[in-house]
Amino acid sequence: MVSLFARLPPLQTLRAFEAAGRLSSMTLAAQELNLTHGAVSRHVKTLEAHLGVPLFERLTRRIVLTEAGATFLAVVARSLAELTREAERLRSLNTGTRLTLSTSVSLASKWLAPRLHRLMVRLPDYDVHLDVTDINVDLSDGRIDAAVRYGAGQYPNAVAERILDEMVTPVCSPAYASKIGAGASPAELARGTLLHEDRMLANWEQWFALAGLVQLRSRGPAYSHGSLAIEAALRGEGVALGRSMLVAEDLAAGRLVAPFPKLTLKAERGYDLVYRPGNQDHPKVRAVRDWLADEIRLFLSNVGRQAGTLD
Repeated sequence: MVSLFARLPPLQTLRAFEAAGRLSSMTLAAQELNLTHGAVSRHVKTLEAHLGVPLFERLTRRIVLTEAGATFLAVVARSLAELTREAERLRSLNTGTRLTLSTSVSLASKWLAPRLHRLMVRLPDYDVHLDVTDINVDLSDGRIDAAVRYGAGQYPNAVAERILDEMVTPVCSPAYASKIGAGASPAELARGTLLHEDRMLANWEQWFALAGLVQLRSRGPAYSHGSLAIEAALRGEGVALGRSMLVAEDLAAGRLVAPFPKLTLKAERGYDLVYRPGNQDHPKVRAVRDWLADEIRLFLSNVGRQAGTLD
């Protein structure tokens, strides 16, 4: 009896078809798969012959999925994605000594990565991997052991422990502070360029109100990531409302100054340790939790000292 799976098309033809269909281009599919245009074309033709139906209309300068091709593409894409996820899950079962921590781009670059070596020292028997993405990762497949996220504290199918409420305060380069006279009074800041982080509700209008000022100009360039606004401040392009964890290293090194360290505004979001339900006592989660607690204690102590020196 012939196995049902013997009737399946070769995997390489499915991969070529999925890439060509998703990208609507044999050329782009070839680049993605590191194949030649001819190889992708041959794989697709082999698949069409195997199925007995055309999957693409081949026009003068482009390809278009047929109705059958569009239907089949959805099935192939879903199946390949499921195979990939399961392969990742199985690989994770063989990585008992691997600890994977996920976090966002801004937090990784400005706070977490410079401190990660201390976690590695604590866990010499683990291989620590940092997964950096702004997408809330799916923790259910076992690939990620824990995540540190900046958010409102609610994440689908996960448990979150608040590790720090975030505060913001104006920061700029020392040269820029001298240029606009920042430090004399909060109103001086409005003379300069105000840098904004998109979607952050703790904004300049709120900070000026906290400082007892209203109706001051608060327009200025906006950035999708807090780290990008901070980089602009480091280049001397303006004053940013810096999140405390993202500006910590630059303040400590003197690359940034906080003219009014006592005038801090609580952000609407904070940092959470996120993990799978039932994993609160898992050794990897406990290790990350303990390390974060120590790092945050040290961080808050340094923030207090910096504020004290600027009184």
